[in-house]
Amino acid sequence: MIKSIIAAKSNNNVIGKNNDLVWHMPADMKYFMNKTKGHYVIMGRKTFESLGKPLPGRPTIIITRKKGYKVENCWVVPTIEEAFKIAEDEGQQHVFILGGAQIYKQTMDVADNMFITEIKGEFEGDAFFPAIDHNKWKEASREEHQPDERNKYPYAFVEYVRK
Repeated sequence: MIKSIIAAKSNNNVIGKNNDLVWHMPADMKYFMNKTKGHYVIMGRKTFESLGKPLPGRPTIIITRKKGYKVENCWVVPTIEEAFKIAEDEGQQHVFILGGAQIYKQTMDVADNMFITEIKGEFEGDAFFPAIDHNKWKEASREEHQPDERNKYPYAFVEYVRK
């Protein structure tokens, strides 16, 4: 099973503040939807709660240590290993890891590839994407974009593969 991390991060690795995004980038939302649609998604409880509900067309596995936590139509497990086991048992060929910061940190060494939207700017935040170790990851593709009327910042869609 292919395990892919997907995230949007700033130049200073910020991914969020107060359990929310710090930018509004419709192009990134569309990219995210196109990549993850039809695939199982794995995320931490705080990330799930920031979304407010399961994403349409993406069966959801939530990781939390919070006892008794339940969400209708979602799996809830205490570890990333159990999340991967559910996806494998369900016959998934590809699963996406949606964060947050702790989940990204736990999966950097087991993910096969990463789809990263680089938001060109420095932002204040309280959640950060782990540093990408270029001894372990190779950039496979990059698609640069300039700001426009809907996307305030320059950005790039970057795919990394494990070396």
